[in-house]
Amino acid sequence: MQVSSENSFLDKLGIFASSLCGLHCLLLPILLPAIPFIGASFFAQDWFERTILSLSMIIGFWALCSGFYRYHRQLYPLYSLVLGGLIYWNKDMFGHDYEPFTVVTGALLIIAAHIINLKLCKSCQTCESGCTSS
Repeated sequence: MQVSSENSFLDKLGIFASSLCGLHCLLLPILLPAIPFIGASFFAQDWFERTILSLSMIIGFWALCSGFYRYHRQLYPLYSLVLGGLIYWNKDMFGHDYEPFTVVTGALLIIAAHIINLKLCKSCQTCESGCTSS
């Protein structure tokens, strides 16, 4: 069974979006003083961060559900995606000082979900039973 290019593209897009999201949150404190000078104050707004994260989660669910139903029938990539999204969404749960750590943790879990999904889908090319076993 060949892994569809659509599924591979969605996982790669999800990895890119999650990485961009994490990078945005990590670099924002460094770039914050320059934001007014370049007229990009929307980068520091919560709605912008939540929009990027929501888009990343939608892409993630689409890619992972596609991989689940078409290839591997494994749920743990979805668990990683949901946990990463929840941690990321509540990035200030431990206070502002620990926000970079929660952002990195959430983003890494989302990225890991996509990487695991890609590997599971690719492993089904050699799986004789259709990769439906748990």
